[in-house]
Amino acid sequence: MNSSPKIERREFLKTASAATAALAPFVSRLSWAEATPMQRLQYAAIGAEGRGRSDIGSMIKHPSIRPVAAADVDASALRKFAGSFPEAGIFSDWREMLQSMRDEIDVVSISTPDHMHGIQSISAMNLGMHAYVQKPLAQSIGECRTMQDAALRNEVVVQMGTQGASSFHDRTAVDLIRRRLIGEISEAWVFCGKSWGDAKSLPDHSDPIPEGLDWNGWLGVGEDRPYLDNYYHPKNWRRRQEYGTGTLGDMGCHIFNAMARGLALTAPNRVRSETGVPNPYNWTNNEKVEYEFPETPYTGSPLKVTWVSGRQRPPRELTSLIPEGVKHSYGCLLKGSDGVLLLRHGNSPMLLPQETFAGVEPAKLEPIAHHHAFIDAILGGDREQLLSPIDFAGPLTEFILLGNVAMQHSGEWLEWDPTNPRITNHPDADKRLHRSYRKGWTPLEA
Repeated sequence: MNSSPKIERREFLKTASAATAALAPFVSRLSWAEATPMQRLQYAAIGAEGRGRSDIGSMIKHPSIRPVAAADVDASALRKFAGSFPEAGIFSDWREMLQSMRDEIDVVSISTPDHMHGIQSISAMNLGMHAYVQKPLAQSIGECRTMQDAALRNEVVVQMGTQGASSFHDRTAVDLIRRRLIGEISEAWVFCGKSWGDAKSLPDHSDPIPEGLDWNGWLGVGEDRPYLDNYYHPKNWRRRQEYGTGTLGDMGCHIFNAMARGLALTAPNRVRSETGVPNPYNWTNNEKVEYEFPETPYTGSPLKVTWVSGRQRPPRELTSLIPEGVKHSYGCLLKGSDGVLLLRHGNSPMLLPQETFAGVEPAKLEPIAHHHAFIDAILGGDREQLLSPIDFAGPLTEFILLGNVAMQHSGEWLEWDPTNPRITNHPDADKRLHRSYRKGWTPLEA
């Protein structure tokens, strides 16, 4: 095969990254002015509106990033992108973008509905591109495993878009857990006030496809269904089993993060849901899922973790300790032998009762920019600052998705073997670990 400028740049970046890593932590990254053209990462976005617009805005603030393209099924999103980046290429089909510009793209962000994360990230990795992937990492456990294999095989950096993992709030929470201030933790409740469900069945009509929307491209690997106004695009796909992952999938990767990292959780032994899905098409509004995790150095015994969403709430025994006026719509309550730790999503953690821990000082932490840590890791910077790498994000997403499988088989304990991986006691549930792509949709290959 003939060499290309892209291959030359990749080899240069690998060499430069290795050299920079040898100097870390003294060298974190090159400034834009200092970087040569080969040291600048050429960046393309898959998904340019909503969360995609936010990811683009964060990525381009890094001095070593140069935006070169974007793909989106919605023409209005592409028009906005083109207005900001007139020299970049725009595509309605992400496959065309990756294939036609494979020698010009080093890194992609994937900010699309959940059902497309797997095929898009695997395709990018197979073409040697680093990937920043929105949460959840994938829609199925099988896709999570394939993504982890692809990242390892192609030697690329992958970061999940759980930006809270790099925040002071989550990092302070991890520190407080590991200081064992509340003793051995015996129980945890993870809760979310959102409700990404729908009790109604699938409507039996169709609506005209809006001008400028590539509906076939939006469906992608999902089932071929008629367009329904505001039923899927732009946001309500989160409620649909074929395209989203409900409240647990949407918010679980955020809210579980600090607890899972702090307690050094491994894969659960088993999972059960007390709430089922309302029909084969939608997720439920008020979820309750129980996990049993193996013992860790911070628990002293196997740990029961309960997820609740919507109107479901943690027990009064724990919530009564939260001072009046303290917002806690999203978070986690850890019950220890010597107290309770409240982890608030997007806010500072609290040790309870407050008077017991009045003298505790939080750790002094340096700021970490989640998107920039990803870019720095590609360039050979300190990978310890990469707080949602695929080797952490993959297992985290897997056990969250396992909870969704449990909701589709409500009331039954599902025994989990993460090594194989499989559900050992329930053949029908085990079939849900993998998904079939719509005809004509397969990951791109090198």
